Amino acid sequence: MLSDNTKSYFKLHWIVFIWGFTAVLGRLITLDAMPLVWFRMLFAVVFIFIYNKFTKTSIRLPKKVILKFLVAGLVIALHWFTFFRAIKVSNVSITLACLSTGAFFTSIIEPIFFKKKIIWYEIFFGLLVVVGLSIIFKVEGNYIEGIVLALISAFLSACFAVINSKFVVNYEPKVISFYELFGGVLFFSIFLFGTSSFNSEFFQLSINDFLYLLVLSSVCTAYAFIASTSIMKFLSPYTVMLTINLEPIYGILLAVLIFKEKEQMSPTFYFGALLILITVVLNAVLKAKHKPN
Repeated sequence: MLSDNTKSYFKLHWIVFIWGFTAVLGRLITLDAMPLVWFRMLFAVVFIFIYNKFTKTSIRLPKKVILKFLVAGLVIALHWFTFFRAIKVSNVSITLACLSTGAFFTSIIEPIFFKKKIIWYEIFFGLLVVVGLSIIFKVEGNYIEGIVLALISAFLSACFAVINSKFVVNYEPKVISFYELFGGVLFFSIFLFGTSSFNSEFFQLSINDFLYLLVLSSVCTAYAFIASTSIMKFLSPYTVMLTINLEPIYGILLAVLIFKEKEQMSPTFYFGALLILITVVLNAVLKAKHKPN
């Protein structure tokens, strides 16, 4: 029989693989980025609400706390919007390569947010990431809009991670997730209503899009979030942090296998992407050495 640690390790890789598949689903779904994110969040809210009911988890919280969660939901909603928009205007490989910079945006934001000292090796790694990005910019000039959107998405993801790091100390992750996703739906609904985007065409989904959205919202969003919190009982932060950094690799490999020539990039692009990914992994290793497991 496998130990709890071994089972959790395999489960973690499965979760990271699922997150890597998110970008592929974003490419397969024919909806524009805005309705795609709106439906994803709406379906995920329903799934997490049902899960909370099933586990008899109370979602009652002070109004001030709920308001904070709702605002954080706007941040994650904008992150997903720019993420899927980047995929639509470029491709999965470019989006995931640029999204890898999120760890270094966090390195800049976290010291400011928590008033910590900036670590020297993070500055060095940040420069390496800039080099990797400059290589990608140089060889993939046709995808500048996608690169910029992916970088904005990475920045928003870093902001969300820093904000959420304070929330999870005092509140249930599944309750936080419910309100944050609901907040994303709420703010995007106000925008869509204000721009008269809610019409019969908006709610017309093909069977394929509907099925892909169900997988995206249930497996890649609701399930992956809840499962990722449970494995923290058995695995060290170092193991989790290092494994999550494999997400872009899984995503790029899946994209190449599924979309073939549409995702095949120049060798120079892969060199730039590899430089970013190696830098992210090295950053995770050094962080783990300076923190207790």
